[in-house]
Amino acid sequence: MSAQAILDLSDRRPARRGGTRRAAKRPVAPLTRNALIADFLAICELDADVESLRAPADPATFAIGDETVEHVADFEIVRDGSVYLVDVVTDDDLLNHPLRAAAIHGITCADGRPFLIETAASIRSEPRFTTMRLIMACKRTPVTAGDRVRILHQLDELGTMRLVDCASAVMNTQDGVAAVLALACEGLVAVDISRPILPETQVRRRRLPFADPFAF
Repeated sequence: MSAQAILDLSDRRPARRGGTRRAAKRPVAPLTRNALIADFLAICELDADVESLRAPADPATFAIGDETVEHVADFEIVRDGSVYLVDVVTDDDLLNHPLRAAAIHGITCADGRPFLIETAASIRSEPRFTTMRLIMACKRTPVTAGDRVRILHQLDELGTMRLVDCASAVMNTQDGVAAVLALACEGLVAVDISRPILPETQVRRRRLPFADPFAF
């Protein structure tokens, strides 16, 4: 084929459509331990059953087979009157955790405190993780004194309310739902974080983390 014929064929090639090449997907960065700890602490902050949290926990001794293993857990948590030891680990760190195999079947230390391992799968389980993030996104919502009193007063009167009804008491804050969830971030009201945020989400007063000097 002559050079001119080759040039003629190249002219008849269809032009490439712009933007058809798919952009290369960026690799997802692995979750860091600090990120998992931040999520875990946020969940504990919103969990009305968590009474206290201390880090790190006191050293604990575990009997594993014929061996005795001493381990310092990341956190000691009092939840609904029971004390737990908790480690927060990434998937990579889990492979080398000294208590991994024993924790699968459940393990307690010598003084009777149960030990748990929290991973990305458990901490970021749905719908709890999305609910936690939606609530924490309202943390900086300013709630006026009037709205604060109205929300808490109607919960005192009725005990438990639907989120949509509780938000209807808000007069000054533009987003009534955000105002209620902001009080949840302060620990003044409790929302069930194990379920999605819906109009029928239950809201109730939370026990004050400090003593009420007036005993109202």
